[in-house]
Amino acid sequence: MISIKTDSRKVVPGDTFVAIKGYTVDGHDYIESAIKNGATKIVCEKGHYEVETLVVENTKTWLQKYLVDHYKEEINKLKIIGVTGTNGKTTTCYLTYQMLKKLGVKVAYMGTIGFYFQDEVVELPNTTPEILDVYSYMMEALEKGATHFVMEVSSHALAEKRVEGIEYTLEAFTNLTEDHLDYHKTMENYLACKLLILKQLKSDCLIIVNHDDEYASYFEEKNAKTLGYHGKDYQIINYEDTINGTKITFQMKDVTYEIETNLKSEFNVYNYLTSFALVHNLGFTPEEIFKVTKEVMPPRGRCEALKVGSGIAVIDYAHTPDAVEKIINAFSNPKKGRIITLVGCGGDRDPMKRPIMGRIASEKSDYVIFTNDNPRTEDPENIMKDILNGVKKENYEVIMDRKDAIKKGLSMLEENDVFLILGKGHEDYQILGHTKHHFSDLEEVENYLKEKNS
Repeated sequence: MISIKTDSRKVVPGDTFVAIKGYTVDGHDYIESAIKNGATKIVCEKGHYEVETLVVENTKTWLQKYLVDHYKEEINKLKIIGVTGTNGKTTTCYLTYQMLKKLGVKVAYMGTIGFYFQDEVVELPNTTPEILDVYSYMMEALEKGATHFVMEVSSHALAEKRVEGIEYTLEAFTNLTEDHLDYHKTMENYLACKLLILKQLKSDCLIIVNHDDEYASYFEEKNAKTLGYHGKDYQIINYEDTINGTKITFQMKDVTYEIETNLKSEFNVYNYLTSFALVHNLGFTPEEIFKVTKEVMPPRGRCEALKVGSGIAVIDYAHTPDAVEKIINAFSNPKKGRIITLVGCGGDRDPMKRPIMGRIASEKSDYVIFTNDNPRTEDPENIMKDILNGVKKENYEVIMDRKDAIKKGLSMLEENDVFLILGKGHEDYQILGHTKHHFSDLEEVENYLKEKNS
């Protein structure tokens, strides 16, 4: 294990504490606390302490270099599968992880819904956490016998070198749509950050590319295989919704396959096929993969459907214009009842996507309830003004309290109606200011059903 900590609360006797200056917290303020908890060495940018002290110009840079120098060779003994893109990373990674696990591979997963290995599940603060956490989880998995590691790779992680030193055995590109422009400023910058992953591929690394995405060509290196309706290697022929999932017909090397999955909607056809291609190129036959396909499930909070009377409520993480449009389209075709959509936009994040999401939700849905979604330090009323700037129709209402908004949507459900509860998915909190308050869309639906049935 790596005996370095950047959180003084996690320090145990013998650890080295590295004081990192963060966006809201300065680790230098917690050095004494780290020493009290048993730190025997301090790495900092200023000061001298009663234990061994190393003063460096930039502690974050020092930590990145130290980890790469001391642990890069070890972690790259793992077969590391990286998935990048705007949407689909979590589902693709989680499906890949489940398939490999059920095929007898000792595999770990790290991404938006946490770190998974054997029976251990740990929640993570970011899609791709800080480099110390990345290396620590990789070393833990390796030391406990893992041979494969599946991970989501965010643009922030690539830009901030959180995955520095990692060499990918397999990589997949899902799609690129507008998101995180508060951070990247332009789509060109966003793309440039995503493309950084191409510099971290092993010499024989294979890339699986969604050929139907407009940015696909940037990722189609000499070792690329493509998928999509016009893909050369994994070609989608057709898909058909079933009661519990989707039946997919696709072609590979002139052979046509038909498989039924537990996943709903067209975008999950791409997610499943990407996972299939990754596992297939790790040496498993289509027949072996098909045997475990019916056993793998979508991650929690991703297109998660619950029966509510004669309608259904669907909880999904969609929080970008593209993702919102895709999930509304997925349940509109074929359409039997109304589409009622609940959506909001997070605070302190890309404001440019807000009116676009408002417009899409209103145009594509029969009715929309706009509400709060992690306002953070922004005024929720200002966020809502941004959203409503894109709305041209009169088929909506605003209910700022998310709990009340969910109850209202559920109470509206009639026969064959679909209530899409978007934006938070698996999250079980609301961020107000800098504080996380417990809140779960799933729990709110379950509580509503309990009250209704009591």
